[in-house]
Amino acid sequence: MIIPVALAERSYDVEVENGLLSSFDTAFLPHEIAVFSSESVAPLYAAPLAKRLREAGHRVLELTFPDGESTKSLESTARAYDQLAAWGLRRNGAIVAVGGGVVGDFAGFVAATWMRGVAFVQVPTTLLAMVDSGVGGKVGINHSSAKNLIGAFHQPLRVLVDLSCLRTLPLRELRAGLAEVVKYGVIADADFFVWLEQNAQNALHLDAETMQKIVARSCEIKAQVVGEDERESDSSGKRASLNYGHTIGHAIEATSGYGQLVHGEAIAIGMNVEARLARRLGLCEAADDVIARQETLFKKIGLPTTLFDQNNATSNAQTSSTRSSPDETWTPLWKAMLLDKKTRDGRVAFVLPTRLGDVQVVKNIGESDVRMAWNETL
Repeated sequence: MIIPVALAERSYDVEVENGLLSSFDTAFLPHEIAVFSSESVAPLYAAPLAKRLREAGHRVLELTFPDGESTKSLESTARAYDQLAAWGLRRNGAIVAVGGGVVGDFAGFVAATWMRGVAFVQVPTTLLAMVDSGVGGKVGINHSSAKNLIGAFHQPLRVLVDLSCLRTLPLRELRAGLAEVVKYGVIADADFFVWLEQNAQNALHLDAETMQKIVARSCEIKAQVVGEDERESDSSGKRASLNYGHTIGHAIEATSGYGQLVHGEAIAIGMNVEARLARRLGLCEAADDVIARQETLFKKIGLPTTLFDQNNATSNAQTSSTRSSPDETWTPLWKAMLLDKKTRDGRVAFVLPTRLGDVQVVKNIGESDVRMAWNETL
């Protein structure tokens, strides 16, 4: 299946197929290729891909970085630059990212900045990267103050999605990817949300038809949004809708320590809080229904709905001091939200649901309303 992302001269295809990594035609790639991956993914997918590329006549450099958000750092970026310089990757070469969202964001940022931009190919191996971070051209690294604070827009040459990679994905990462899938239902497709309610267990068991639809529909929605608003030029633009759950979710990731919560877990909590914020502001007539159904679906998948949920993966990520003092939790969270790219003059903008399948960007939301919505989940 091919899903086009229409961006004039920057247009590209997202190819979705089982076994794609062993069958795609390498002719579209330049001669020199640097393959970026992580320690856990490299032996499974990056090394075999590099071998295949060499056999096809390409000159290949393999770069492997630690798993987790720590790789999205200035230190790792400097290390990558040093290795590319020593190897001699020229401007007509390419960087291929094989892995999850961290590898894609990091390698994409290096590609965007190396020699003012070299070709970039995404080979996502996690569900989250397949449905979200691997498509759209947002690349970046983290700062200790906030996630993805340093970044660029750099569209890939192509996105190659091999669904068979999901067979090696840990259950926690599969669940995390499904958080972004649920987001698409809330922001753009109520029927898709209903279908997810009915097929969540099939997804957790990696049913082939279910996963094909999940990845394809998610990519279709994101491709449409990106095609209408490539660079999120306005905080209220179409692309901003993709940030539902992310204003709070990114703040949670930054303040809990990158890697303590995986991205999808933080986003699920963020969506839960932001739906309550929509109810507080009177934006959603069916807010109680949206909140209840969203929360039920997250629990069915096995995702957290609160930072202090004792029955999910977040419980081990909380320190005793944080868990004992919501006030201590809130202050750094709000500070992190003030660094969000949608914030203007100390007033944070949020993407909030008006009903299932539709959201709007609401600007100038003050601290008190957000804190009250947050407190509802404690």
